Amino acid sequence: MEENYKPVSYSQTTLTELMIPAYANFGGKIHGGILLSLMDKVAYACASKHAGNYCVTVSVENVDFLQPVEVGEMVSMFATVNYVGKSSLVIGIKVIAEDFKQGSVKHTNTSYFTMVAKDDSGKPTKVPALLLENNEDIRHFMEAIKRKELKETYKIELNNAKTILKVETEKHILEGERCKIGFYYKNNK
Repeated sequence: MEENYKPVSYSQTTLTELMIPAYANFGGKIHGGILLSLMDKVAYACASKHAGNYCVTVSVENVDFLQPVEVGEMVSMFATVNYVGKSSLVIGIKVIAEDFKQGSVKHTNTSYFTMVAKDDSGKPTKVPALLLENNEDIRHFMEAIKRKELKETYKIELNNAKTILKVETEKHILEGERCKIGFYYKNNK
């Protein structure tokens, strides 16, 4: 059976929205949760278009807000399928904010949403393979593989650290940190 491929360009999706006062947090900047919600929407649209099925978000990587987004700015979110597995897709999202009054454009963040395609019964379903159309597509696909490898290594190392981390013998880690043990510690061996 021949593999079904869809080109990266087929599902590229842009969501653009004006940032209104109702989106502002107490500091007067656009609330991070609003931006995350918009990123989730564009990730869903991009993934679902490629998969031809309903898709759900399973993880989000790199939510580092590099610059604040202001009320009155136009935010555009550019979503691209960077990688596909059997039923999963990694959607790269680049967020740009434009201030028309100042004539400025700023990159506020890039994030990666892992989505899983679901069939009508809610079970994971196979997605089309990805046709890489240029060197940028190839680089994005390879970077996604590397991020996946690093994520697995990190999970293993963190689990190992949790296993060997003992309060009795490792309290020195807290030295110089901004914390204090607020109860009487009794060694219960």
